[in-house]
Amino acid sequence: MRTRMLTGRLRGLGLAALTTSALLASGCSLIGSESDGDRAGDRAEDTTVTLVTHESFAIPDELVAAFEKDTGYDLRISKLEDAGALTNELVLTKSNPVGDVVFGVDNTFATRAVDEGVFASYAPTLPAGADAYELSGDEDDALTPVDTGSVCVNVDDAWFEGEGVPAPTTLDDLTKPAYRDLFVIPGASTSSPGLAFLLATIGRYGDDWSSYWTKLVANGAKVVKGWSDAYYTDFTFSGGDRPIVVSYDSSPAFTLDEAGQRSTTSALLDGCFRQVEYAGVLAGDDTNTAGAHAVIDWLLSPEVQAALPESMYVFPVDADAELPADWATFAPRPERTEEVAPAEIAAERQAWLEQWTEIVSR
Repeated sequence: MRTRMLTGRLRGLGLAALTTSALLASGCSLIGSESDGDRAGDRAEDTTVTLVTHESFAIPDELVAAFEKDTGYDLRISKLEDAGALTNELVLTKSNPVGDVVFGVDNTFATRAVDEGVFASYAPTLPAGADAYELSGDEDDALTPVDTGSVCVNVDDAWFEGEGVPAPTTLDDLTKPAYRDLFVIPGASTSSPGLAFLLATIGRYGDDWSSYWTKLVANGAKVVKGWSDAYYTDFTFSGGDRPIVVSYDSSPAFTLDEAGQRSTTSALLDGCFRQVEYAGVLAGDDTNTAGAHAVIDWLLSPEVQAALPESMYVFPVDADAELPADWATFAPRPERTEEVAPAEIAAERQAWLEQWTEIVSR
């Protein structure tokens, strides 16, 4: 095998797909492992705190054990799919919360949950630099930033070198004939990274984003259900036939050659969209508020912040947290990212997705 394979998370890259209805409208509850009565009973127990999160949440067992020992709480973790499914569930169950604290709502969905009154206010002491990632307009301290990362186009440099073709360097390049049938994209209506890439193009091209997507589709861009389909099936790094894929700025740190001296892929730092994941206390009469505060403080602790890169392949919000050596070399971060205001995302997401679906379905 010419490279070291990525593991399952990569900043939520292996997230299970969202359903379109979960993104566009309310739907059925996605938590089915426990009865509502059991969960309500757990919340009533002051010694138990329930964290609701996405399926890619992963913190080392020893850090979980240390949290339980230090606080006296039994940490119960209830997992959904990804940020969209998570937000949808929180809104649907806001009158009877399914836990005490949530982690994993990101800036593509956060405003919806805040506007729906899902969260109670909590303003913990933030680590150095974390205030730069606070949610715009969150005057009530509903959400606390925990980690960040940018969705970027990735290219298989080894493939381009072998073919003697210059790799693309900008979003505009992807519509050129030289890259016809070489790009694979996770769907915006069925995956979190896919939605982030759509937002990146909206941030870059404004009202002309639909024209850009029309050109992409005409140039043979392939849209698949989720990130794992794109990366592990179609991307040439994994044995597919498309050397351009939507992934993350951290991805190249996990595609090193056998000697570990160079990455065989790179991220285009032009046209990336920054995602931030937040934690929040769920509002409710039965919420274990003290336990929820303890969980958020723990997520911001130096130990957890330092573990995030290798546990969940994200950048910590703590500016003082040390990154793995490979990240400094192979995972440079974009100097600027495309911006779409959270309030605008909340207002326009459904219309954008409907228009996007029409374009890619032609």
